[in-house]
Amino acid sequence: MKQFSLMAGLLCAGLMLNAPAHAAKTYQVGTDAAYAPFESLNSKKEVVGFDAEVIQAIAKKSGIQVKLVNTPWEGIFEALKNGERDIVISAVTITPERKQSLDFSEPYFEAKQLIAVANNSKISKFTDLKTLKVGVQTGTTGDEVVQKLQGKTSPNIKRYESTPLAIKELQSGGVDAVVADNGVVVNYVANNASSKLKTIDDATFAKEFYGIAVKKGNKDLLDKLNKGLAGIKADGTYDKIYKKYFGK
Repeated sequence: MKQFSLMAGLLCAGLMLNAPAHAAKTYQVGTDAAYAPFESLNSKKEVVGFDAEVIQAIAKKSGIQVKLVNTPWEGIFEALKNGERDIVISAVTITPERKQSLDFSEPYFEAKQLIAVANNSKISKFTDLKTLKVGVQTGTTGDEVVQKLQGKTSPNIKRYESTPLAIKELQSGGVDAVVADNGVVVNYVANNASSKLKTIDDATFAKEFYGIAVKKGNKDLLDKLNKGLAGIKADGTYDKIYKKYFGK
């Protein structure tokens, strides 16, 4: 019996020595893939776009594994807080309110709001929207700036699940204008020549900065992301990705 136990013990020890090393953690990355050119789904239902390439380059640089998961915007931060997602990269503007419940990387993109209107619209500036129907994506900074103009309970603020949905409503005449991040609006107008839309840049719109979000207090992961981001900015990878999506 003792001899059997000894043999079994040696066999187990041998199996443990020959077992592969524990696989590295794969971080689940939440992104709302309805926000081209930052994130969208290709024909294979894979998440592609500027943010996708940035986070993949950061992961490679910092030696971590990531998996991009299409996650609806309205539940994206809750998924981060409850552990369903480890990272969120989804054209998220760093704001004081969001910093209360999330931790952000260093900024990786500068943006601002932009107004989209029909080509024949008489709208020329943001204050012209004071009493008009304005489409926004729910819970975005575009939503916030229009609330400041019209009031939080204004019935003229029309909210949609995505910016493209809001723009489609503009095309059909359901709203007078759409306020959203410049990169998304410019991309939509450029790729939909038949949309008969134009953009208006208002000097009152402040600069915004996108950051990569992690759960509050996850300093270890945040440090890895910041190290990777600094690395791809230093070696030219970031500039290469930026140029691919936004030109010079």
